[in-house]
Amino acid sequence: MYTRGRPLVKARGFWRTLRSGGLYAKGLHEDRTCRDRAFGNADDRSACRGRCPVTRAIVVMGVSGAGKTTVGRALARRIGGTFVEGDDLHPASNREKMAAGIPLIDADRLPWLGAVAAAIRLHEGDALVISCSALRRRYRDIIRTGAARPVLFVWLKGTKDRIRALLAERKGHFMPVSLLESQFDALEPPDPDEPHLAVEIGAPVGVVVTKIVAGLRARPD
Repeated sequence: MYTRGRPLVKARGFWRTLRSGGLYAKGLHEDRTCRDRAFGNADDRSACRGRCPVTRAIVVMGVSGAGKTTVGRALARRIGGTFVEGDDLHPASNREKMAAGIPLIDADRLPWLGAVAAAIRLHEGDALVISCSALRRRYRDIIRTGAARPVLFVWLKGTKDRIRALLAERKGHFMPVSLLESQFDALEPPDPDEPHLAVEIGAPVGVVVTKIVAGLRARPD
């Protein structure tokens, strides 16, 4: 539906006009196809680049047990996007090592990080949320370099005791509690020059997601 040549979107029972900067629901695109509808050109991302999840992939990062999958899925639902489980991109050899309590080394992680970047490229144009521990700066650099689109890391922060308790409650995952120490040893919090949000875990998932969305909306980039 159009009015005076401007597309409209139905949101919470009423029609909202497309603003000059793009189609937003509280600062975020409501529909992952909105870019095409709003600008009439699937190749024109300049009008909203970096300001919404349609052009900026969101990587939910943190140590194992922080809730990356649970929060990532909920966040993708909230913004009308796609969720990709990063653990599914691990080769079988990595899963076997971790299940045996053997920490991964960089040679193990490199193919996985490449697969995460490839998944982001595959979903170009989608509002994408993907989970990945991304513990070290160099791992995040690999993802950013290979993604071919802006990437924002959402770091789920929590104390070691809190995450250990969450891991102990988790069933059917290949990552044992015994590897938590090595995860914290490897963790390098994002530097100020890295596009990221840091969000404390512990609150209900809906509250954590609301904090993330508020942080996304407040970012100047």
